[in-house]
Amino acid sequence: MQARRAARELALILFSQINNISDIEKLDFQDIILKSVRTLTNNSLDELKSSANAVIEMKEYISEYEYNHPKNIERPIEVSNLPVPIPTTSDMQNKLDDLLNVAEKAMLALEIAEMCTLEENSDVKEYIKKIMTQFKLHKTEIDEQIQKYAVGWDISRLYKMDKDILRISICELLFIKDAPVKVVIDEALELAKKYSTDDSSSFINGILGKVVIENNLK
Repeated sequence: MQARRAARELALILFSQINNISDIEKLDFQDIILKSVRTLTNNSLDELKSSANAVIEMKEYISEYEYNHPKNIERPIEVSNLPVPIPTTSDMQNKLDDLLNVAEKAMLALEIAEMCTLEENSDVKEYIKKIMTQFKLHKTEIDEQIQKYAVGWDISRLYKMDKDILRISICELLFIKDAPVKVVIDEALELAKKYSTDDSSSFINGILGKVVIENNLK
């Protein structure tokens, strides 16, 4: 995970903790970043503990299936079971999906661990400060961009996580301009997939696409 990627994710958590954007200068960024990292880490650990049940269920399912297979039912109790083919039924596919979710959460936990290390990296803290400072300076213009392209939506009624992801991304695209446009959009979509609803990625992608076109960004 790059420093800017870590900064974007921590900035998203930070946004949720700020009630008044005018108080940015008074904030203890070190303390907030640390709390944000702890929040992410704790959430990841909870998710991993819960999703680990999928692995246990998977193992139990396979063991039971093998034990009750006709080839093994007829065998003496004292002998070991014979390996049997596992059917590719929808039930089995669902269990495999659960296992993939576990793997995904494990990868997230590794990313969080890396983020904890990067938290000490000044590049992470400096980029978070840059995002927050530029957002404070240009909040009105940024929210106007969201409102302009969120056709049929009142910005005050947008899902907060979507709005904060858009704010961070538009801030980067229009006022920071340190990262390639594609990278900023791709990272925004990743944040949406991780923290928001199923429909958020396409919604955010649509708005950012219009921002890029209308502002002639490359």
